[in-house]
Amino acid sequence: MIIWSLAPVMGRWQWLATSLLLTVGALSSAPAAMAQAVVPVKPNTCQRHPKPPPQVKHLATSCDRPLTVAEPLLAEPLFAALPFEEPLSEEFSFAEPDFDMAARSASAPTVTASTAVSTPMLTAVSPPPLAVAENLPASGEQAVAVDPAIIESSPVLQRWLEEVPDVAIDIQHDPAFRTRVRLGYAEFPSADNTGGIYIGVQDVFIGQTPLTLSAEYAINRRGDRQLIGADAQYYLLPLGWYGNVAPVVGYRSIETSTFDSVGVNLGFRIILVPSRGGAADLSFTQSWVAPGTDQEVGLSTFSAGYAIAEDIRIGTDIQTQNAGDRQESRVIFLVEWMP
Repeated sequence: MIIWSLAPVMGRWQWLATSLLLTVGALSSAPAAMAQAVVPVKPNTCQRHPKPPPQVKHLATSCDRPLTVAEPLLAEPLFAALPFEEPLSEEFSFAEPDFDMAARSASAPTVTASTAVSTPMLTAVSPPPLAVAENLPASGEQAVAVDPAIIESSPVLQRWLEEVPDVAIDIQHDPAFRTRVRLGYAEFPSADNTGGIYIGVQDVFIGQTPLTLSAEYAINRRGDRQLIGADAQYYLLPLGWYGNVAPVVGYRSIETSTFDSVGVNLGFRIILVPSRGGAADLSFTQSWVAPGTDQEVGLSTFSAGYAIAEDIRIGTDIQTQNAGDRQESRVIFLVEWMP
């Protein structure tokens, strides 16, 4: 506008020269003005690193994107060596990130594993305690809680809690059958079916050896049938087996209305044990009283017993007595107690 107002006063060439000078000066001062007007602004974004490493506990609140943690969650022992005041637990709760762009500073520090931030975005949540047995052995053996009433009623459990047994030794020394005290009603079919009583004991063990002792006494109510005897059995096979055999050596005194026999009793005994611990067994004994003499009598005895309680059994004992052409018989119904 100033240049156009001076055009009538100034000459044509003076007017053109003045216009050129003013134009060049305006062009030269424009970059400086633009430089002063433009203010460099740092992009307000957080560093786009890959997924934060497991050891990062705190993140800056200046990040413009929400924090995510990938599954599975990390276990606490991985953070034991990191310089944090609180260990990271297996569960996390996430704080809401601040998305106010105007409130964030462009010079936010970069988050590293050793940087502590006053406002964490992760807060630890303690998991419920695990139920573990007390006094857990350091070797890794698992302790099992057992009801004391069950332990008191189970001799096997009591033994295993005291010491784990050696099964091989048990097979050699722990008998599959037990000592039995016997009491019963005796009937003598060959003596007009007269009745009587029977008292005996079977397989009293001598220490931890396979040697046992037995004894018996039977009499009818008329007194004309009577038997007294004692024997020793030495079992040849391991006592824990389900079957065994033993030679028998003892003494017998037999009185009947037709013959009498007194002397050494020699023979053998075979026993089968379908259920260990005295629950059930079968046995057969064959022996000879006063062998080689005119009073020799052969005794064949079959016995069977079955437990009806922990220490009580019922059983039967059938015996025949052969003395040449004479024969006597005896049947006993038994109640047995196993001490």
